[in-house]
Parts: sequence; C-alpha cells; structure tokens
Amino acid sequence: MVFLTAVARNSRYIHSKTLENFSKAFVPCEPAQPLMCKPDSPASKEMLCELNKVQYAGAVQFFTDLDKSMGNYIVDADGNTILDCYTQIASMPLGYNYPSLFNVFKDESKMKILLNRVALGVYPPVNWHNYINNVLMSVAPKGLKNVQTQMCGTCANEQAFKNIFIWHANQSRSGSKGFTEEELKTSMLNKPPGCPQVAILSFEGGFHGRTTGSLSATRTKPIHKLDFPLLSHWPAAKFPQYKYPLDEHKCENLAEDKKCLAQVEDIIEKQRKNGCPVAGVIIEPIQSEGGDNEASPEFFKELQKICKKNKIAFLIDEVQTGCGATGKMWCHEWFDLPLPPDIVCFSKKMQFGGYYHTEEMRPDQPYRVFNTWMGDPARLFILEEVINVIQTERLLDSVEVVGCYTKCGLSELCKEFPNIINSARGRGLLLAVNAKDTKTRDTILSKLKSKGVLVGGCGSLSVRLRPALIFQKNHADIFLDKFRETLCEMRC
Repeated sequence: MVFLTAVARNSRYIHSKTLENFSKAFVPCEPAQPLMCKPDSPASKEMLCELNKVQYAGAVQFFTDLDKSMGNYIVDADGNTILDCYTQIASMPLGYNYPSLFNVFKDESKMKILLNRVALGVYPPVNWHNYINNVLMSVAPKGLKNVQTQMCGTCANEQAFKNIFIWHANQSRSGSKGFTEEELKTSMLNKPPGCPQVAILSFEGGFHGRTTGSLSATRTKPIHKLDFPLLSHWPAAKFPQYKYPLDEHKCENLAEDKKCLAQVEDIIEKQRKNGCPVAGVIIEPIQSEGGDNEASPEFFKELQKICKKNKIAFLIDEVQTGCGATGKMWCHEWFDLPLPPDIVCFSKKMQFGGYYHTEEMRPDQPYRVFNTWMGDPARLFILEEVINVIQTERLLDSVEVVGCYTKCGLSELCKEFPNIINSARGRGLLLAVNAKDTKTRDTILSKLKSKGVLVGGCGSLSVRLRPALIFQKNHADIFLDKFRETLCEMRC
C-alpha cells in the first residue's frame, strides 16, 4: 500500500514532486528492504546466554552486527536485516556507518586527543575552546551563550540541578559572598542550612535519568525507582493529556492546559509555605519515555511565565528531542518562547551529554560542577561532522517533510483501524500512536519486529518512532506498509 494519495489529500505541506526529493540513499549499500532469514535468532540467544554468565542482561533484545548494519538498517547476529525506526533509543542521528564519519579520526591531532583522554575540567587540550565554539556553540539554542559538557543525559540533568541550586542559594544570600561557618559545618552532615531543603518540580510521565536527583525527578515506571532512597520532598505536577485529533478538541485541550498550570502554581505556593521552595522546573518538550505526550506552545509559554514570576529556573530537557528530531535543531524552538530557557540539556543524537545555560546560571566557584572527564572529546569530533551533514544535506527540511508524510500515514491507519490504534501525534520524525491497551501495543511491537521493522514502546500504550535523520519517504512507505499488514492480521 502506498500512502501518497491519502497523505497529499490530508496535508497542505506535502506534494508528490516535493516528496520525490526525499528518497535519497545517504549510505551506499544500504539494503532496499527488510529481510528476516532467521526470525528465531539462535546466534543472539547463544550470545545472550554467554553474556548472562557474567552480567545480568535481561533487557537485551538481540546482538548487532555493526559491520553489516548500514544507514537505516540494523543487522543482527543472525543476519536478519531490520529497518531501524528506533536507532539505539533515539541516539543515532545519521544511522549506521555513515560514510563521512569514517574520516573524523584521520586527523592525527584528533586521534591524539582520542588516545590521550584528558580531564577536561583541569587539563583541556590546546584549542579546546575553539572546538567548543565551532561545534557546540554553532547550534546553541537562541539566547544561551554558555555550555557545560558532560558524559550523558543523566549527568547533564544531575549537574544542571546543581547549577540551579547554586543560583537559588545565591539569590537567598542577597548579594553576600562566601559561606557561613554554620553552612560549612552542616553541609558535611547533609543538613540545612549548608544542604538546604529545596526542590525540583517535575511532571508526571517525565523521564530525566537514573542517578539520585534525576531519578527523583523521573515519573515514568515504578521499576526505575523501586528500592532507592530518593528525594521525597520533590513534587510532581500533571502533564497535559490531550485528546486527538488536536484540531477537533481545542476547547478540551485548552482546559487541560489551564488545569495543569493551575496545579503547578498551587504546588509552588505549597512548597514555599512548607519551607521547601521550588528552585527549578524540569520538563521535556515532548515526554518521551512517559508516552510521547505533547503540550501546546501556549502551555510552555505560560509555564515559563510562572517560573519567571516566582524566580524559579526553567530547565528544558532535550535529551531525546534535540539535534533535529522534530525538524528544528531544538524542539522548544517550535514554541516561540519570549525568552530563552534558563537551561537546555542534551545528549543522545548529540553523541554526548551537556547543557546550555544563561549567564546567570554559571557556577560561581571551581569544582562546584565537575567530574574527571566532563564529556568525551571523541564524541564532540563526531558531532562536528554530524552537524556538517545536517547542514549540507538540509536534513532538518527532510525531517519535517518526511515526518509530516509519515504522520499523515499514521493518521490514515488510525482511521482505518480505530479499534486497535488511535492518537497519531508528534513533530518531525518524533512520532507515536496509541494502542487500545498495553497487550495490544506489545503485540504490535513484536509483530513488526518479526516483519523486519524495529520500533519502540513508551508509556503503557504508545508505539513510538525514533528513526535517524536520514529516514526518507521510501523508508516511511516500508514502515507504513508493514504496520498496516500487522494491523490487518490483528483485526482478523
């Protein structure tokens, strides 16, 4: 089945001539279609058995043959060729074995930085500032002129919280510099005033990492949090839960925004009265692990206003939504915020972790936000080429057009199979639909995989797409065809 006719009818942005320009093969020798030669994956099962002898590997699905994986296709240890619409949990911007990436370490000076991994916070290599400026700052969110490098998304959020707490404490000191003797002494006992009772407000369904602070702000699955002593005084507000299609439920969704924003204000006031003020708010532009939940630009604008009014830092977690996944470099660009966020965290497609921030969020003393490596220079060099490819190949345009095409295809499937799936949504190639229940969702994931298409699940109902930025119309057609085959089988 080809969705072009239906899509063109449903989208004023897409025309057949335009779509013809988005079927480019970015990686030579990329397979033309999926091929499942050994669906039972005996080699992967044997490898998993060996790995389990020395490491618990319950989450492993299959082992990857990186020599054979190309472009949008992942090949497993059994030779199964699978269209990868999930790309290592949204972390591969250019798919597998993109040709120009092999040139990155032909530069001897870069290879030496790779071989001699230095402590960036104290002994950075010569010209490191130029790499930061030319790579990271070239794609910085508008208005954010500072950046802090870290190892991963969890590290980024955890360290960003520290920046927020430093900023909040400095406001409380009313311009006074230095720490009191009582602060110094009580900090070593993990008690106030040295370690004050302050909080980060997050949202139900949000996922922000797996270390103590970031996990305290995470509100997805209990299995992520069970048995860990976390920060119980950190509150969570409800994230908007919209009805779809959006254009048919404007009034209900507007009321949902207002209800959630009112709760945010109520929580902020209660926390202040209880002596545990909210220092910062963390939020994803689209909640990813929690179910690909969207909120409107108006919601984010009002949330930022609430933060400004209450002198609370506004942190946008773009770990999964950044680096072009939605058709803009940063998803929050779609919201047209009147002011830049105070902090924007990144990782995954950006290849390593970190966060951009305003001048006001700069740490005030050395070693307050610090670790040995503070990021991986090798990944920065890879990102440099990734950004070059995004710009020269105009991949953001591709993501927007192909994403719109794919989303319209998903909408058509929701109309054709309303008793199985619903609520097609997303921006760019960051897309999802809901199944009628969790069992149905899991069946969809399994059947698609057996047909040679890898997608992900999130929340309790959602089927999500996280393809590479080089995902084209021909890949979308394969995915949509296999998805329809799956739904037809389930309907029968």
